[in-house]
Amino acid sequence: MSISQTAEKAIAAYGGQELWRKAERLQVEVSARGLAFTLKRRPFFNRVKMAESVHRPFSTLTPIGSDPSVTGVLDGHDVRLEDRNGKVIGERKNARAYFRIGRRLLWWDDLDMSYFANYASWNYFTLPALLMRDEISWTELEPGMLEAVFPESIPTHSRVQRFRFDRSSGLLTQHDYTADIISPLARASNVVLRHSRNTDGLLYPSERRVTPRGPGGRPLGGPVLIHLDIHDFHLL
Repeated sequence: MSISQTAEKAIAAYGGQELWRKAERLQVEVSARGLAFTLKRRPFFNRVKMAESVHRPFSTLTPIGSDPSVTGVLDGHDVRLEDRNGKVIGERKNARAYFRIGRRLLWWDDLDMSYFANYASWNYFTLPALLMRDEISWTELEPGMLEAVFPESIPTHSRVQRFRFDRSSGLLTQHDYTADIISPLARASNVVLRHSRNTDGLLYPSERRVTPRGPGGRPLGGPVLIHLDIHDFHLL
């Protein structure tokens, strides 16, 4: 596939094509809070542990809810809950189909959160690899701005999304999408507030803030839907 100049610069800024092609998995420690959790009656994430596959939509999050022994797992379009021994204690096939109507407008259970939190994080954290995926249609709208059209095979916020990068450094500054499973009106801007380096020297977005998106793609000042702090980030 042909990679645009903006994508090339972004991939290089986050470690380079060879690193991300050879990597198999990610280990991440993250905290998250915000109105989206409150509205769905979910506890905040406090230094939860995540493990993800780099090249396919597979992600685990521990703990997914109030029970510290329960892990939420995304495996493609399906989700499940596992106990500390890896035993499956709940599962839901084709999880996205359940969000259209009913009580999910008011509250989410652990399987709902397993789907949302894992697919969203997998998209965020594997971005350099996503830029190299043939099945995603990437268009450089202007220097520093890419539009992506995602296939049905990838669980994600919305089929069409935009990514803004610093034209000098290549680092991600803003990610725009609609969180379809919440509402067709949930137009959001995910702004990168800070980058950090891990102990291997790899640069990664370490603080992000999601707010509604206003006219012209400008992020509004509030309310803060989700605030992410990524404490640790390792490619393996």
